[in-house]
Formats: sequence, C-alpha cells, structure tokens
Amino acid sequence: MIQSGMNHQSRLVVVDGVRTPFCKMGTALAGVSAQELGRMVTQALLHRTGIDPERIDEVIFGCVGQPADAANIARVIALRSGIPRHVPGFTVHRNCASGCEAITQAYEKMTAGAGEIFIVGGTESMSNYPLLYSQRAAMKFGQLQKAKTMGGRLQAMMQFRPSDFAPQISLMMGLTDPVSDLNMGQTAEVVGREAGLSRDDADAYSLKSHQKAVAARERLAEEITPVYVPPKFAKVVTEDVGPRAEQSMEQLAKLRAVFERRTGVVTAGNASQITDGAAALLVMSERKADELGLEPLGILSGYTYAGCDPARMGLGPVYAIAKAEERIGLGLDSADLIEINEAFAVQVLGCMKAALSAEFGRNELGRENALGEIPEEKLNVNGGAIALGHPVGSTGARLVITILNELKRRNLKRGLVSLCVGGGQGAALWLERP
Repeated sequence: MIQSGMNHQSRLVVVDGVRTPFCKMGTALAGVSAQELGRMVTQALLHRTGIDPERIDEVIFGCVGQPADAANIARVIALRSGIPRHVPGFTVHRNCASGCEAITQAYEKMTAGAGEIFIVGGTESMSNYPLLYSQRAAMKFGQLQKAKTMGGRLQAMMQFRPSDFAPQISLMMGLTDPVSDLNMGQTAEVVGREAGLSRDDADAYSLKSHQKAVAARERLAEEITPVYVPPKFAKVVTEDVGPRAEQSMEQLAKLRAVFERRTGVVTAGNASQITDGAAALLVMSERKADELGLEPLGILSGYTYAGCDPARMGLGPVYAIAKAEERIGLGLDSADLIEINEAFAVQVLGCMKAALSAEFGRNELGRENALGEIPEEKLNVNGGAIALGHPVGSTGARLVITILNELKRRNLKRGLVSLCVGGGQGAALWLERP
C-alpha cells in the first residue's frame, strides 16, 4: 500500500517548466550572467503558461555560485522578470540538489499556509565563477586603500609579493569538500574503485549518454527556450551544445584520467560537463490548479533528502531512494522512468551496483535485503549530464521538467528523480502524472 503522505488537498502540482539550452562553460552562454539566465527562463515560463504575475505568492530559485552583484538572486530574477515587487523571493543552496530544494521548499511553504502559487527553479553561470585573492592579499589591498599619503601608498605597495597576485579559482574551491578534503572527482574515484568499475565501464556509459541525448534532441527541444545572447542579441542559442553525435569509445579512450593519473578512471569524457544554464517551473497547490482550470504536467508525490559519507557522496541517491521507500512506500519497482543525475559515469554505475547489493542494504541502509534494480531501459532515457551538462544550481529543476515531459509522451504514470549532492547527501523526488 503506497502512502505518499500527501493527500489531494495538499499536493503540489507542476503546471509547466522551461529551461535554457545547457552550454559548456566558456562557450555560447559565457557572457550571460546567472541572474540574466534566470530572468530569461522566468519570462519564458510566464509567457508559456499565461499566469498572471500578480497571482504569484513567492519566487524560489536555487543557485550554488551566487554572484556577488546579485545577492539573493531569486529576488533579482523576480523583479527583472516583471513580477510585482510585492511578491517576495528567496534563494536556496543544497549544492547539486538546489533546483530540487526550490521545488520542495514551495511544497513546504504551501502546506504551512504561506502561499499556493510559486515560480521555482535554478540558475548557474559556471563561466562567471570569480577568481579570488587570498586573505593575505586582500589585507594588503586594504592597507593600500587606507593610505593617505604618497609615502604611505608606496610603503603599502612594497608589502606585495608576486604570490599575492596568483588568484584562487573559486570553481575548484567550491568543488572540493572541506570535510573529506577531496574534490568531487576524487570522491567519484573512491566510488568507482570500491565498486570495481573499470575505465571501459565508465567510457561505455558516457558513450550511451551522448547517443541517447543526440537521439532525443527533438524531444528535449520542447523544454528549451531560445536564448538571444547579449549585448547585441544577434546570436541565438537554441539547443544544448554538449551532446556529440560523433562520440566514440576510441575518442574517449584517448583522454587522460584527471584526478588519479596512473590508476584513475574519471576523465573529462566520462564526467558531467561544467555548464551554464537555468530552469524554471510554475508550481501550485492542486486546489488552485483546479480553481484556475489548469491541467498539471505532474504531481509531487513525495521526497526525501539523506546524508552519507562525504568521501562517497556519489552514492547519495541510494540512501535517499531507500529513505523515500521507508517513508512513503515507493520503491524502485514503482518507477516507470528514473533520472539519476550523471555527475560521473562511475557514480551512476556505483549507485546501480550498490542498489543491487544485499550487503550494502544491510550495512549502509539498515535493510534486510537489497534496495533493488535500477533498470537501464528506464534510466536517463534522454541522456544525462555527461552529455547535456550540469549547471549545478539548476540541474534538479531540469530533471523534473525532463522526466515529466517524458512520462507524458509515453503515457506513463510515475517517475523518480535523484541526485548525489556534494558534501555527502542525496535527494529523491517522486513525481506522477495526474
């Protein structure tokens, strides 16, 4: 007996969703800020759904590398999208699951009686993550600014050393876990090594991701709004730039392991692409959708977030899916389609093996048996982040849009979205067609 914990009167429905094309860092969208990407999808969503902005109760966006010049980026996006100033907005950050967090925050707001209609989503411009000066250099710049005389300024300038002008790369800092002291790629190597996965395993999975994404271009186009690139707006980006029709095992085999040069399996070819992009969804209470005569694209049936070892953060989906089964009664065999974010090929493959392991179930999940099979034919049927890219703050929202559209196309009932989360967490969202 499935107990979702959400009755008809308190369910959150997804009316529609839209996203930008996802573009590899430094390419077509590199000159577009995170707040501008968010504005573009929000305005496209308002136009697509026809919702009156006056009716919106709150705007919630996920963003991991929030720009310094757009504090509380959700509020900036709302105002620049033409949403009235009386509509509040706030920004959430749960690393890779930030887009999911925006959706589940809307549900929690709704059940608390704090609104019924929400714009939610995520945005990320990884191209625009800043270079940072060290604290030591910052203090020297501070002294230079405080100097009032020429002599004082010269004395302050004499304190600088060449090393003070070597910037710290904030992107690399953000992708490194301060507890395990491993970057995300190194945690994937841990998962791959313990699961006994080979380089060929990882490359073969990567190749399939590209093949599926290329085959799905027309389907994915239905969820994409074109982006006219500023400042001249003469260039338009209409599709994801990551999927490669010509990808082959031979090409993948030529790439060097990035994190463990001699024995590693993670390469630039079998890891998610560092990406720019945004996604937005219109969500509301089921009661309000009925009142407005709107046919939902899908319904949030339940969700969980779970913690795990930060050094093995890639296994987070297994913990979250197990927790969801315990709490709401939905297991892997309940899913018609499954989306697990492809942070790394070995990470997804590691989740598939862990889910099948009775030993993992007993030792890690507190179960008497294995979690179950994640069938390949149901998993990431339109490709995943290895091919499409992973703009970290928006991926969770993108996965929800993608799976609901695919459920509708195939006339299927129920889908599962899950992600691993930096810092050792997992997210699992169950969605269903009305």
